[in-house]
Formats: sequence, structure tokens, C-alpha cells
Amino acid sequence: MNLLTATYHQFDAWWWPYLFILIAGWFANDMWRILGVVLAGRLSDDSAIFTYVKSVATALVAGVIAQLIFLPSGSLGLAPMWLRLLSVAAGFAAYKASRNNVLVAVLVGEAVLLGLWAGLVGMP
Repeated sequence: MNLLTATYHQFDAWWWPYLFILIAGWFANDMWRILGVVLAGRLSDDSAIFTYVKSVATALVAGVIAQLIFLPSGSLGLAPMWLRLLSVAAGFAAYKASRNNVLVAVLVGEAVLLGLWAGLVGMP
């Protein structure tokens, strides 16, 4: 059997799905991490590729945050919009007040969201 042309269903061993998940999971995730480690020493912080990667990463995080605020799914979707916006504002204020400490911002934002939701609005 040629491993380069083999298909997923050609293997009939109980361990094959686990090995497939391990290989596919490793390849999809760690390949980029290893490539980043190898290339990180050769890139300048001011290079165009580094600026592009930082921009894409920032845009992805901003998109996820916007989706969590404006189009949430699951239990968060039951919280009122004003409460989600208020918790983000409180988290941002805590971030700036704590000299850009992300942990403080997350904890304050979560506390405002959960505290007001449970106390004022009534968590479902």
C-alpha cells in the first residue's frame, strides 16, 4: 500500500481514527507554530510580513469580540445588548485603569456581566 495515495477508509484497524486525528490535529496546528519559531528569529518587528500577521490576528480577535457582543449564540445571546456593551466598557476601563492588565480587564468585564445579569436582569 502506498501511504501517499492511501485513503482514510483503506485502513481497517481500531487505532487508525485515533492516529488520523493525532496526525491531522498536529499537522494543522503545530506546523504553523514550528514554522513561526523557525522564522521568528529572522523577522524584524518592523517588517511588512510581521505587520501583516499582526493586522490579521488583531482583525480576527476584533471579529470574534464583535460577534460575541452583537450576534452571540448560546446563553450569552439571552443577555440584553446593553448589558454586553456595559460589561465590555467596564472591562476596557479596568484595562486602562490597571495599566493595560488583560487579566484585570477580563475579570472586571466578567464580574459586571454576571453580577448585573444575575442581580438586576435575572439570569435564566
